[in-house]
Amino acid sequence: MAPKIALLQVNPVVGDIAGNASKICNFAEQASNAGASLAVTTELAISGYPPRDLLIQSDFVDACYAAASSLQSVIPILTGTPVPPVGERTLPGNGVVRAGDSVREVARKQLLPTYDVFDEARYFESGRGPGIARTIAGLDIGVTICEDAWQHCGATPNDYDSDPIIHIMEWGRQGVVLDATVNLSASPYHADKSGVRIAVARSAAVSLNHPFLLANQVGGNDDLLFDGRSIIAWPDGTVVVAPGWTEGILIADLNSPDDCLWTGDGECTILQPGEELISNDGDLLDAIIIGLSDYCRKSSISKIVLGLSGGIDSALAACVASAAVGAENVTGISMPSRHSSQHSIDDAKATAEALGIEFSIQPIEDLHSSAESALKDILSNGHPVAGENLQARLRGLIVMAHANANGAMAIATGNKSELGQGYCTLYGDMAGGYAPLGDLYKMEVYALAKEFNKRLGIDAVNESTLTKPPSAELAPDQKDEDSLPPYPILDEILCLHIEEGLDATEITAKGHDGQMVNDVLTRLARNEHKRWQMPPAPRVSKRAFGQGWRQPLAARHDWR
Repeated sequence: MAPKIALLQVNPVVGDIAGNASKICNFAEQASNAGASLAVTTELAISGYPPRDLLIQSDFVDACYAAASSLQSVIPILTGTPVPPVGERTLPGNGVVRAGDSVREVARKQLLPTYDVFDEARYFESGRGPGIARTIAGLDIGVTICEDAWQHCGATPNDYDSDPIIHIMEWGRQGVVLDATVNLSASPYHADKSGVRIAVARSAAVSLNHPFLLANQVGGNDDLLFDGRSIIAWPDGTVVVAPGWTEGILIADLNSPDDCLWTGDGECTILQPGEELISNDGDLLDAIIIGLSDYCRKSSISKIVLGLSGGIDSALAACVASAAVGAENVTGISMPSRHSSQHSIDDAKATAEALGIEFSIQPIEDLHSSAESALKDILSNGHPVAGENLQARLRGLIVMAHANANGAMAIATGNKSELGQGYCTLYGDMAGGYAPLGDLYKMEVYALAKEFNKRLGIDAVNESTLTKPPSAELAPDQKDEDSLPPYPILDEILCLHIEEGLDATEITAKGHDGQMVNDVLTRLARNEHKRWQMPPAPRVSKRAFGQGWRQPLAARHDWR
């Protein structure tokens, strides 16, 4: 029987070297029991990805390398870990260590991405040659690390001066026959990413003329999400894809896609040549749930508090929170003002009851009146928005008081459309430790609310919440469309600019009103200071406000 390779799709905790090492050994033992002869981890599985400035600490790198080198396993493991500098180099490497049978460094990542959310040249020096694991579990294996495989497919915006896949091909031309090539990956999720990743794997398998295996990290670390979906690709274009958003082991039978085995929840998907993986709203919902869930779990946060206004955003945020930490650990607070409608209070209560979360009503009228009285001279001569924002800040005060008093985390409930227009209040509705909807456009919020209702089997977000005109309810009869374009139009303009990189002229050429486009992009630029102060949000789009969005604050550039 031919040896089988196990891809360990794990969810590491950044910095938990001992815990990650223990998990890898446990998974390797399960893989051995399931018939595997060799285990392959994800990129930097020992340290967790991304470790960021922990890598600047030499003792951290040394501890990771020591842990990887001392893994006790019944089968050999190719383990992703930081590795110490060598020779005259001053920076560590992003490496792969062989452990379990004999210990040696096998490879260092050659291509270091410095675009979007990546800044790896800050931390690592690149490897100078291809990785080959010779005679490991009876196999000869090519070894690559994440970005190393992307240049060959043309799927990276960086223009590197080398191609590790071609390097491995050159070994083949010199008579070295490899059984497969593996890729240890921590490829962050966005809504279009899985298809690109499959194209990368297929391209490598075709060029190498042998199976290409990609082990991808799963779970959330800060604002980055990793969907797993580890891949086995054959030269004929057949692909096996592991389930997303769950840990497990994908055991590869290099001779037969039908005989590959998945040990976790769900089932593998077998794609025939040319067939693509289809995503849906359920995938996006899973993404933001695991983002909040892992942020809480890895930060030892067990309780969540949020303002529950009766609007669509806070309703979906409550749904996500209940799925992430359990309904019994979520508190929703309705804080009506003199401008709040009764139906908003009723809608908030309906959501809380459907989810089974704790719910309280705390009117802000007394606080509002007292604050207005104390600030009357300032407010009477100032911009009217200052009076409106007073209500949002009082609500932020109440939510944060509940969170602090109960050892909970407050979450902000705003969406990407509002954040993109500054239609949010600093130290008010933006207050919180995490913003689960911060990378969702408004119309995506509606779609995911319907998806959650479908998944739950009841209307946690009721019909009134789904159909009434959006309103901040900070002024009499206020509607969002008094200040903003209709959300379907606003979302498209923002997406074309933020994610597609189009300027005002190009967006207008697609049929949008020129003045509206200019207004939207002007508000986007003028409110950058708010986005610098927003809580972390799970990245689900190609370009989110966060690490991949680096705009200046004090600037006069006319980017339109």
